[in-house]
Amino acid sequence: MSDILPAATTSGSRQERLRAVLRASPPLIWSFLYFFFLLTGYYVLRPVRDAMGAVGDLQWLFTATFVTMVVLQPFYGAIVARFPRRVFLPIVYLFFIACLLGFHGLFGREVPWVGDVFFVWLTVFNLFAVSVFWSFMADVFSDAEARRLYGYIAVGGTVGGFLGPWLTRHLVLDIGIANLMLVSAAMLAMCLLCIMRLRRWVSRGDSRQAAVDDEAIGGSILAGLALIWRQPLLRALALLLFTGLGGATLVYNEQAAITRVLFPDSAARTSFYSSIDLAVNTTTLIVQLLLTRALLTRFRLATVLLIPPCIALIGFSILLASPLPLMVAAVQVSLRAGEFSLMKPARETIYTRVEREWRYKAKAAIDTVVYRGADLIYAWLHKVLALGGSSVVFGGGVVLSLAFIAGAWWAGRAQARFPDPASRGAAPATPAAVG
Repeated sequence: MSDILPAATTSGSRQERLRAVLRASPPLIWSFLYFFFLLTGYYVLRPVRDAMGAVGDLQWLFTATFVTMVVLQPFYGAIVARFPRRVFLPIVYLFFIACLLGFHGLFGREVPWVGDVFFVWLTVFNLFAVSVFWSFMADVFSDAEARRLYGYIAVGGTVGGFLGPWLTRHLVLDIGIANLMLVSAAMLAMCLLCIMRLRRWVSRGDSRQAAVDDEAIGGSILAGLALIWRQPLLRALALLLFTGLGGATLVYNEQAAITRVLFPDSAARTSFYSSIDLAVNTTTLIVQLLLTRALLTRFRLATVLLIPPCIALIGFSILLASPLPLMVAAVQVSLRAGEFSLMKPARETIYTRVEREWRYKAKAAIDTVVYRGADLIYAWLHKVLALGGSSVVFGGGVVLSLAFIAGAWWAGRAQARFPDPASRGAAPATPAAVG
């Protein structure tokens, strides 16, 4: 596919460059739209989840989420092992659409326990759906293409992440929480359209991809966890994710504690979390348009991976000196924006160089079981640290940020030593030669 992907435009604004690249590359257009609709559907519901989590017991909610992930992982592994990509991708999204229709009925009846169940479900949905998306992208694009184009694809998600909370903020008081489920379901239906169009275009342009689309990956349903245990690169990526979630979880839980005091009303909390999401996605969009592509193409991945942990260390150092509620929100925005605009595209680029079983099984295990296992550990750690007050929590954040830096350094070394097989016809790329 390299022959249809243009080199970077040398004139005009970055926005004009983005439009030019999208017009010249049909697979990029559908990937952009796919991620846009996916994150719009998710972010319509995220403020609802956060508002419900703020009045619940987050430690037990994270515990339930982790248990759910562990239970679902073998089922997901079985689907991936048995069915080809053209079958299991629609299965995943049709299942989530059916769940949203069920929640629409439950919220309409105001079932008492539905809030806790929805919190767990949406967290599981986000991790599985986004993990499947990036696995598919690693099938579509080579390493060189990913470095050049993942920043643009991520912009699609960021725009969706901006639109989702905006819709929630303006609709929730008029149509209610139950009908937001239908809005999200419509977005996931558009994801299915993008999958079909993207799969058809890729298969038509690449006979090898057409064969891959009809092949089941096979192997054990628990192969993902086994691969993480055996492969140094996957272990490094798992550690990077694990260490990176420490500070983010502490800030999230501290923000929830503040929100419970400041916003006793459910609708007000939902509106507040919508504002946080808007700030995150606005910051992410600016970084993606101005920096992400340049950093991924001109610098080593190891260097890019170190930027978000350094931001985390600075943020927690500031909180340790000035633990104001507004500053907590600002640090939360910076941590999430750093993850979405830099860490995520850099981390996902690495998966373009590995085998399909690594992408669809090991990556899914890292993005779900490891991710929520880390959330569980850090949520309970926050409960312990909170006994000593905010200063102790933020001091713990400084320590976890140092661990994050170590994890990013190890992952950078591991990916630098990993060979690039150039399995999709693109020559192995070095950062200086790409773009």
